[in-house]
Amino acid sequence: MLTVEQNEELTNVGPGSPMGDLLRYYWYPIAFESDFDKAPTKSVRLLAEDWTVYKTPSGRYGIIAERCPHRRSSLTYGVVTEDGVRCGYHGWRFDFDGNCLEQPAEADNQNFRNRVKNKAGRAETMGGMVWVYVGPTPAPELPRFDVFVQDGIRDVGHAVLPCNWLQIMENSVDPHHVEWLHGAYFEFLGQTQGFDAPKSFQKKHMKTGFDEMEWGILKRRVLEGHSEADDDWAIGHPLVFPFYMRVGGAGIDQMQIRVPIDNTTTWALFYSLHHPQAGVWEPQDRPVEYEYQWKDAEGRFITDYVEGQDVMAWVSQGAINDRTQEHLGRSDAGVAMLRKMFKENIKKVADGQDPIAIIREKHDIIELPCEKNKFGAERVFARQWITGGSMRYSPIREQLLDLHESAWQARESAPTGA
Repeated sequence: MLTVEQNEELTNVGPGSPMGDLLRYYWYPIAFESDFDKAPTKSVRLLAEDWTVYKTPSGRYGIIAERCPHRRSSLTYGVVTEDGVRCGYHGWRFDFDGNCLEQPAEADNQNFRNRVKNKAGRAETMGGMVWVYVGPTPAPELPRFDVFVQDGIRDVGHAVLPCNWLQIMENSVDPHHVEWLHGAYFEFLGQTQGFDAPKSFQKKHMKTGFDEMEWGILKRRVLEGHSEADDDWAIGHPLVFPFYMRVGGAGIDQMQIRVPIDNTTTWALFYSLHHPQAGVWEPQDRPVEYEYQWKDAEGRFITDYVEGQDVMAWVSQGAINDRTQEHLGRSDAGVAMLRKMFKENIKKVADGQDPIAIIREKHDIIELPCEKNKFGAERVFARQWITGGSMRYSPIREQLLDLHESAWQARESAPTGA
């Protein structure tokens, strides 16, 4: 168990806090490009601070602290210009770096203008989303992870959850919950509610492993009836520090993203890329985005699908998990490793060094290690993932099922050796 002070250090994402300083070294997806089709500005909250994201007429994106430093009015209701944004209240104009360029009702006093600066960051697009960086300069490169830049059909399920982002991340290095939460518990629900629970998640974990790697922690497992030659151990999948988990299998690759809105709120996204072997799909400009449901009309958790069960486990821990009351066991080795990694990188930042998983070189793609034959189920797993996971809420669910099924049929009908 942790002390109150240790738990506070790991969960406080606000400006000036140790974890907040660390997390500001990374880029975050904060909106979809489609959010700016009807209006050029959007209010967002990230790392316990309020921001305005805006899009200029020529298509460039920017991010600036939402409150104008003049009289604190919202810049989300300002006028977007090619070189920044002008406050709607009194017309003060700011550039992409937050410098004050104009104060219309004031005398042309450069000294006054130079003393007024608003906090600002950087904004770029990738994979149909708007990504922002609000940390120290110079900003690192936006990491072009494979799921966001490869060809395929994308759908993104997302929801704002009332809990601290860390308890979601700790779930990423807790493989044993799969056979219990998504296996035994799912089977119990199926028996009591009259449906067939997916079988892919029910195999017992015989061995688990965690290896530190360039991007975070590589998670491995050997399931009952499997060996270390199977993908789940031989390749595994990574927790990408500090707020992603990369998973995949059977023609679906997914990045699970946990954006810390503030200490008690997280934007949790499942960004899926479908590219089944032998599949045929039309080019896609933007991902299909939708909200997955996690509570019913009576306020109860919806637990008859995989991610709904995860949300129940995350959110039911409370807004911020009280780790002074927990009792970790040997099966929690991955959780202990992740906490150690956060502490080590908090110290790096305090010492003026880059933390891990920061990239400062231009690049086209970052390919992450990830199993393909998930749980040894392949074809069955793809269908169960789409129908028994958050993708069941996707407006293109049936098209996705048809895409994967046609790909499998094409593979089965192909001449031997083709």
